Amino acid sequence: MRHMTNLVAHRGPDGIGLHIDSFCALGHRHLAIIDTSQAGFRQPMSYRGRYWITYNGAVYNYVELRAELETLGATFATRTDTEVILAAYAHWGADCLRRFNGMWAFVIYDSQERTLLIARDRFGVRPLYYLEDAEQFAIGSEIKQLLPLLPKVRVNQDMLAESLLIHFGGHTEDTYFAGIKSLPAAHYFHYSLATHTYTRHRYYDLAANDAYRALSFDAAVATFKELFTDAVRVRLRSAVPIGAALSGGLDSSTTCAVAGSICNGHRLMTFHAKSTEQGSDESDYAQACASRLGLPLVVVEPSTEDFKRTIDEVVYTQEEPFGGPSMFMGWHVFREARARNIRVMLSGQGGDETLLGYDRYYAAILHQTSGMTFLRQLLLQARHSSLTRLGVLEYYLYFTRPGLRLRRLKSRSYLKPEIVDSLAFAPVEQSAASFRNVDELSKIEIESLQLPRLLRYDDRNAMRHAIETRMPFLDYRLVELAVSLPADYKIHDGWRKYVLRKAFGDQLPPEITWQRTKIGFEAPDNTWLAAHGDAIKREIESSAILEKITDKARLLRDFASLSVKEQWAYFNAAAWERVYNVSC
Repeated sequence: MRHMTNLVAHRGPDGIGLHIDSFCALGHRHLAIIDTSQAGFRQPMSYRGRYWITYNGAVYNYVELRAELETLGATFATRTDTEVILAAYAHWGADCLRRFNGMWAFVIYDSQERTLLIARDRFGVRPLYYLEDAEQFAIGSEIKQLLPLLPKVRVNQDMLAESLLIHFGGHTEDTYFAGIKSLPAAHYFHYSLATHTYTRHRYYDLAANDAYRALSFDAAVATFKELFTDAVRVRLRSAVPIGAALSGGLDSSTTCAVAGSICNGHRLMTFHAKSTEQGSDESDYAQACASRLGLPLVVVEPSTEDFKRTIDEVVYTQEEPFGGPSMFMGWHVFREARARNIRVMLSGQGGDETLLGYDRYYAAILHQTSGMTFLRQLLLQARHSSLTRLGVLEYYLYFTRPGLRLRRLKSRSYLKPEIVDSLAFAPVEQSAASFRNVDELSKIEIESLQLPRLLRYDDRNAMRHAIETRMPFLDYRLVELAVSLPADYKIHDGWRKYVLRKAFGDQLPPEITWQRTKIGFEAPDNTWLAAHGDAIKREIESSAILEKITDKARLLRDFASLSVKEQWAYFNAAAWERVYNVSC
């Protein structure tokens, strides 16, 4: 248990704690955020001598819950949200999960009943993995904790092949490692240590609220502004310095604007990753925003040598194959923030999925129109985005017709035919079906197809440097409002995230409020991969997994003609195989 716990020492460098008895063992690495006293350090924490918890996350409304619990007779020895979770469980059982506003992955051990409550937050901001066989049931915040318990580290071949073909990953509870699964968001296990059996329960369903749907546009803007401001306010509860990621896009800029106003410009330091390629450089936007808001801005500019030097470290950090070199930009941002003693970072993650911020949502909007309305939407979408009219139509055809999409993907694939034939392609079919209704598309991307991957990326990069990320756009109250609003409030006359622009646009520079493009912390992919080309080919040549599932000779022959995204996917798979010593 000590070894497993120390494998994630980066998540909690402030201390280690163990609780072991005849029935189970709990391990904890501590990161002091809310209560930095010695009392707050005692984890796994106990309550009434009966309940024990090991916990990763933050419950932001712990102040309000503590006051409510005190009226019910609860007493507290610390100022932590951890103790509030225990008291809430003691009073309300598993129903306490519905009362929490925050992010969490925790285990509560009831030593009297000999049961475990193993729970994860509504949207899966905090990770929780498990391994089960005839001998053991084990869980961890990261996969690397569970690998020593496996007889051999093997690839989940279907998961890897599917990701190489359709560039999806993380959409099920399976991982890229055979035998290790992820507890889905909004679920908990109730585990009996007497019988070594458990039941799985879903405690939260994201659904539209009819009262929100009936709001006028002006009322929706006011409600959004109120809820978002409160979401930021509670995420500023901390006893340690707070920073914020500032890409220069609308979501991160809004987050910084609201946080800066609450902090009166104090405590909040902003961080930006600058690309050396002009087409992916948003540093001018970030600088304009920081200047307008009066916030200090720290700019990091990872070089090609930084990329080469940290490949193995970032692959190890992420644990599973990931979408592209942009991951390195975030990794370097968090490293710099930690060097400046920042332990909490605000992030704009979640705004695109909840407020229809991606270009592909245009296709769903078009799918719900016809005739002159279709043509009008087509023209407005092209005018207020980076897409041309032809580009909008291509998005529409590509994303709403799974057969066309799969034929294109298969024609570009280097997987062996028998591997392709064994795949189910469920994400493509599921995604295409959801394009018939933009609300359904948003919901499915929040729950399975898009957001879970992005949350994993952010969690690993941040926690590798002992930084807790907090995401106001994923306050469940705000998400419920966003998914309930009419689509026209979110994409209006071709402007994405329209309600957000109207709610906070006057606080930002106009060039950010009325941005047409979306970039984010993009890396100089072309420069980095071109400079590392020989090493990339050697990595692929040495991969036993790619030897098994691809036509590797053809892949290497055609490699120079592949897109950067495709080159990265094969290289990343091979590097992951080596770093984690994964076998077929």
